[in-house]
Amino acid sequence: MIAVLKNGTTPEQRDSLCKWFEGMGLSCHVSQGEFHTIIGLIGDVSKVDIEMLESLSIVERVTRISDPFKKANRKFHEEPTVVDVSGVKIGGGHFQIIAGPCSVESHEQIVSIAKAVKASGATMLRGGAFKPRTSPYAFQGLRGEGIGLLLEAKKETGLPLVSEIMNINDLDLFAEVDVLQVGARNMQNFDLLKELGRCRKPILLKRGLANTLKELLMSAEYIMAGGNENVILCERGIRTFETYTRNTLDLSAVPVLHELTHLPVIIDPSHSTGYSRYVAPMSYAAAAAGADGLIIEVHNDPAHALCDGAQSLTPEQFDAAARKVRAVREALA
Repeated sequence: MIAVLKNGTTPEQRDSLCKWFEGMGLSCHVSQGEFHTIIGLIGDVSKVDIEMLESLSIVERVTRISDPFKKANRKFHEEPTVVDVSGVKIGGGHFQIIAGPCSVESHEQIVSIAKAVKASGATMLRGGAFKPRTSPYAFQGLRGEGIGLLLEAKKETGLPLVSEIMNINDLDLFAEVDVLQVGARNMQNFDLLKELGRCRKPILLKRGLANTLKELLMSAEYIMAGGNENVILCERGIRTFETYTRNTLDLSAVPVLHELTHLPVIIDPSHSTGYSRYVAPMSYAAAAAGADGLIIEVHNDPAHALCDGAQSLTPEQFDAAARKVRAVREALA
């Protein structure tokens, strides 16, 4: 349930109403917009007398919310959320490109790529140190050493870092990583999501291979219910009957999610297609669809990459793609 307060309601009146709700055993989520203040009520709202509530002088209207996700719901928070990543803003009109290798392999590799993608307009550096792989024999990442190499690249370029965390016991290793990524396979690892809700780092939450948008939003709700509202949603392709691409990119997720939630939505054109030749076209399409950003895999030697070389752009290819992405956004502005 949400209560929309009238324009001109004072903070004292708002807080007094919240205390009254809390006395009924409800928790309040306050969203302060430019013209309205919205109080989202979470808990057993059956005891709330809507007619009595609407009769209060400061209340404009009361609406019941049937969706199971509350904090992530745009009805609770009308204006788009802007997530601040060490000074880099994403969402609410702020578009960012995150780029880097699937896996960190060496100091020379990650620093070289970081410098190249920054020169081409990337504003955050991605890189995997812990890799969840389908095969137990595949490269699993450099783990703690990989985090150290990412930090070296951050020091040399100033780019904020995005890296996947698989186990909450590794959280201390990620102390200087700016954005913690929850991969597709862990989207419904609820114990992990609960723990990430207790930290205050931005979380990049990827949609699972066969999960609905409602399930994605419920996973975001787990994080937000713990107190961490710095969540970025990522559509990275879903599994369908199609075999010409690695996955099927659900571009419709962008406008649908923007309708349902206030959280930023980005697209991963690398994992969703699986082939570098499709990454640029889908990046342009994502920008045209209104995505808040892209996360793109870039490698300086894709043919010899230890992980996902087939879907990685070279720095030169990334530079060309980034230029056209900016052109698409300018054309639609």
